[in-house]
Order: sequence, then C-alpha cells, then structure tokens
Amino acid sequence: MISSKTHAILDYLVGILLIAAPWLLGFADDSAATTIPVILGISTILYSLLTNYEYSVARMIPYKVHLTIDFLAGILLLTSPWLFGFSDRVYLPHVIVGAFEIVAVLLSRKATSTVPAPKQI
Repeated sequence: MISSKTHAILDYLVGILLIAAPWLLGFADDSAATTIPVILGISTILYSLLTNYEYSVARMIPYKVHLTIDFLAGILLLTSPWLFGFSDRVYLPHVIVGAFEIVAVLLSRKATSTVPAPKQI
C-alpha cells in the first residue's frame, strides 16, 4: 500500500511530469495532446497543495476527495487521445501516466495516518 505521505510526493512529481512531458517527449503544440496533460499537471499540483495530507500548504480538501479527483484525472488522461482525436499522433505518454495515476489511487491507503482533520469553525 502507498502511504498518504508517499502519495503526496507522487502527486507533485506526476504534476511536474505532466507539465513537462509534451516538451520532453516531442509532442508540444497547440493541440489537446499538449494542453490536457499541462492542465492536469497544474491542477494536480494545485489541489495537492490544498489536500489534507502531508506536504500540503492548506489542508482544505479531504484526502478521499483528492483520491477521487486523481482517479478521474487518470481516466481522463488515459482516454484523452481517443476522446479528443489525437491518438494517431501520440497516445502512449497519456495512457502510461493515466494508468499510473489509477493504479496509484487503487494502491493508496484511503486515510492519512499523521495529518489531523481540519478544525471546523
């Protein structure tokens, strides 16, 4: 099982990878093939900064909600080459990282062990 602490680290790494992948792997252009991973990468970093787990700035989003968002983002990324019509040019990076996100969610513990829940005001 993946701890919430490890999951947090993976979130930031995957976010950075998604942002950089189009340029690192040579499919950077103005198409959905580029914009989808970049938007998902930026989003991943932003909601990770707001998740109630280790390495967060403001613990506002419950960890289980975060995992749900990760899962849905993984499905979107994995299917995006066919949903948005660029599978004839590039699909493997989207499929690999999308599948990784889904597997990471499935293997992650569903609760944090060291982070207290946010206090209600």
